[in-house]
Amino acid sequence: MRKGIHPEDYRLIAFKDMSNGDVFLTRSTADTKETLEVEGVEYPLVKLEISRTSHPFYTGKSKLIDAAGRIDKFKNKYAKFKKE
Repeated sequence: MRKGIHPEDYRLIAFKDMSNGDVFLTRSTADTKETLEVEGVEYPLVKLEISRTSHPFYTGKSKLIDAAGRIDKFKNKYAKFKKE
């Protein structure tokens, strides 16, 4: 990597998918106040509602649990256009 092109706080960060508990490490500049210990090393933590391990497109599952009820609201709104 070339020197001086990345921000000073470019570091390894733990991203945790809160819907299934999956944790993965990647480099990022994201601000966070929480930390998580992964294999004995403490990393800054960013919590995600959905990631590649829980997104229906990547998992092949069409059901998505949504705490805010946005999916149900969408389905109810457009149910009148549904072809049977």
